Amino acid sequence: MRILDLNQSIEPHMPRYPGTPGPEFSSLSSIAEGGFAERLYTFSSHTGTHIDLPSHMIENGRSLDDFPIERFYGKGCVVDVRMAAGESISAAFLHRFEEQLRLCEYLLFCSGWSSYWGTARYFEDYPVLSPDAARWLCGFNLKGIGFDMISADAAGDDRYPVHNLLLEKGLIIVENLCSLSVLLSCHFTFCCFPLKISGAEAVPVRAVALVDENGNP
Repeated sequence: MRILDLNQSIEPHMPRYPGTPGPEFSSLSSIAEGGFAERLYTFSSHTGTHIDLPSHMIENGRSLDDFPIERFYGKGCVVDVRMAAGESISAAFLHRFEEQLRLCEYLLFCSGWSSYWGTARYFEDYPVLSPDAARWLCGFNLKGIGFDMISADAAGDDRYPVHNLLLEKGLIIVENLCSLSVLLSCHFTFCCFPLKISGAEAVPVRAVALVDENGNP
């Protein structure tokens, strides 16, 4: 088994959703001054590679407390949407992957947009699910859907139709993934384990793929 890191690093001046404050790191103690090193990290719950939970958008929706730990682990599959830059991903396009979707628990969309991390391009023209496609996906037994993009919705769309459809269904949304192209022909298990923060509507995660190099489904 190989473990593939799918995370963006959290660091000062990193990309973040417009209007979200950036991370701040400061020293609480140094080895020279106090005999031990300790730092204070301050950042939004939507920093870097993170999950969105229903309470992020849905009034009285479930928070992190309402999900068992096994909800953040499951058989993964990747859909290649690198050809769809600036376009909507339709339900008709996804129909060809129906057999895979019935077997997986985490669907990940590989747009290739993580290659633009740290540039203005990262926030523009990435493909997004159409509302019909998001609604169709809600009919499967998925635990969550992940994206190698800044958001599940188009930049500037303050209606957040994809977020609302998926979160209303109770699906977990994973944003700002990376390295998904490596998984296009792999059998793998996806993990996005969060810090156990009470009442969280979102939280950074360490997302990894456990890749079966023997090709077992």
